[in-house]
Amino acid sequence: MVHDSVASCIGKTPLVHLRRLFPPDRGPSVIAKLELLNPGGSVKDRPARFIVEQGLKDGTIRKGTHLVESTSGNLGIALAMVARVHGLTFTSVVDPKISQTNLRILKSYGARIDMVSEPDDQGGYLKTRIRRVQELLEMMPGSVWINQYANQLNWQAHFHGAGSEIVEELDAPIDYLVASVSTTGTILGLARRLRKEFPRMRVIAVDAVGSVIFGTQPAPRDLPGIGSSRVPELLCREEIDEFILVNDWESVVGCRDLLTHEGIFAGGSSGSVVAAIRKLEPTLPAGSRVLTLFPDRGERYLDLFSDEAWLSKIRLRAEQQVPMDVPLPLSIPPRTAKSA
Repeated sequence: MVHDSVASCIGKTPLVHLRRLFPPDRGPSVIAKLELLNPGGSVKDRPARFIVEQGLKDGTIRKGTHLVESTSGNLGIALAMVARVHGLTFTSVVDPKISQTNLRILKSYGARIDMVSEPDDQGGYLKTRIRRVQELLEMMPGSVWINQYANQLNWQAHFHGAGSEIVEELDAPIDYLVASVSTTGTILGLARRLRKEFPRMRVIAVDAVGSVIFGTQPAPRDLPGIGSSRVPELLCREEIDEFILVNDWESVVGCRDLLTHEGIFAGGSSGSVVAAIRKLEPTLPAGSRVLTLFPDRGERYLDLFSDEAWLSKIRLRAEQQVPMDVPLPLSIPPRTAKSA
C-alpha cells in the first residue's frame, strides 16, 4: 500500500508479548501495543490527526486556521506534523520543563513556540499555559484551541483507532488494561472500546506521584508525559476501577528494565506502566492477561536520562516520599552489552 501522506501512516502499530520481562509461567501474560512506532513517535499522533481531520470535515478548522495548544511534548509534535501535512499553522505553548529534544523537533516542524515562565499554584505550569492559550486566542482571530483535556475527539481517536485495532488483533480475552494517564483520553478510549468485547476487564490507571488527577496531594514531579496538575474535564472516574501511583525514579528504572529485557527503547510513561505492573504482579490471578500501551519513544528522554544531576534529584526525592507499595530500587540496573 502506498500512503497519501505521513498522516495516513498513523496507526496499525503492533502488539508484542513481553515474555522476557514478565515470563507468563511465573505471573501474568503481558501484552503491549507499541504506539511509539507511530510516524510522529507517539500515541498522540492519533488524536492530532483525528481532531484536525474531523475539524476540516465539519468546518471548525479551515485552510488558514491557526491551531493553538498547551503542550510541551508529544501532542505538540504530532500537531506540528499534521498541521504541516494540511497546510495549517500551529503554536505550541510550552514551559521551561520542555526537553531540548522536543523543543528542537517542534521548531524543525515549523511550530511557533510560546514559552511561559511563571509556575501555577500547584508548582507546575499547566494552569499558566492554559491562561496563555486564552490570551493567544484573543490575539489571533480565527485561531482554534485543540484543548486535549476536554476535547471529546481525544478519547474517540483511541476508541476508533488503537481500541479497534486491539480487538481485531487479540487472540484471547484481556483481563486487565493498565495504562498511564494525563488527559485520560487514551485510557478512556481504549476502555470504552475494549469493554464492548471484554465486559469483565478491569481498568487500572497509572498516575504519577504528585499528580492530582485522582485526588492525591500535589507534589513536585519532573517526568513529562504522565500526570497532571489539574483534573481533566474528560475524566470519568467511575470507568476506572483502580489507580496506582509511580514516582519519577520508579519510571526511570522501568524504562531501563524494558530496554534491558525486551530491547524496547521507550519513554517515561512506558517505564511507569512497567513499574506499575511489577507492583500489581503479586495480586493478579495466575493466568491473567494484561494489556498495556507504550506511548512514546525513549530518544525524547535522553536529555533527562543522561543527566546525572537530574537522576540524583529524582532518586533522592523518591527516597523521601511516602513509601510505595514495593521497596524502592536502590539503583538503575547497569547497562549490558544487550541493552547498550
